[in-house]
Amino acid sequence: MVRILNLGSINIDHVYAVDHFVRPGETLASLGYQVFAGGKGYNQSIALARAGATVSHLGCIGEDGRWLVDRLTKDGVGADLIAESDSATGHAIIQVSSSGENAIVLHAGANHVIDEAALKLALASYGPGDWLLTQNETSSVANAMRLAKAKGLRIAFNPAPMTDAVQDFPLELVDCFILNETEAEALSGGETDQAGEALRARYPQAVVVLTLGAKGACYLDAQDEVHQAAEPVEAVDTTAAGDTFTGFFLASLIAGAKPQEALALGSRAAGICVTRSGAANSIPFRSELA
Repeated sequence: MVRILNLGSINIDHVYAVDHFVRPGETLASLGYQVFAGGKGYNQSIALARAGATVSHLGCIGEDGRWLVDRLTKDGVGADLIAESDSATGHAIIQVSSSGENAIVLHAGANHVIDEAALKLALASYGPGDWLLTQNETSSVANAMRLAKAKGLRIAFNPAPMTDAVQDFPLELVDCFILNETEAEALSGGETDQAGEALRARYPQAVVVLTLGAKGACYLDAQDEVHQAAEPVEAVDTTAAGDTFTGFFLASLIAGAKPQEALALGSRAAGICVTRSGAANSIPFRSELA
């Protein structure tokens, strides 16, 4: 049985419905307010579990985030490796416009107190055949890659949010990149339509998966290039679409599906996700994709 260890953020999402994104100097009344469980890592663990994968989450919360761990557990995500810190739980301020687009401000909080001792403890029971998934919303990402690869794990990396620091990560250790257009362009240093080819040439050991919004998704490896159209749906909230795709795609690929099948599953799941409000709450179950 292949296991996935997800080093990822755990956030409390404060979501404000707005007519348009607030402009500099503007005070804007919200049309609604809700609180959701979120964080890219949290969402991806939920997506992996709902897609049928065996996943444990490595992360950190404050006392105010205990309810988030309870929700992970109820979804079948292993939560024994989530520590509690004196820091506040990470949180996000999310504006969702009337067109379904979102704008997000993050506060890292406890997500940035994860250290090498926590990594070594978490990785102690993992080895060849297992996977490490990580994003860029926690501390110790680069070190986690090195420690995981030394133990024989394969590495999936979603460099979100993309920062200059990512360029200094040991990206040659990554086995699967999952990126949106902005992240791919920044990581490759080129235009979006050339980014996939540039990344495939730079990291020939890795699979490169591009999520292209309404244009679908693309898979590239050393031999193949596969495209998948997006699901024709009317978007209500795109907050967790990429995380949903990542979880369902990776779960399918690890289970032995062909790239086209994994892309299709991830796209169908993301298509359902965007028709619902919220982050983790909007992620479908595998049974809904039948």
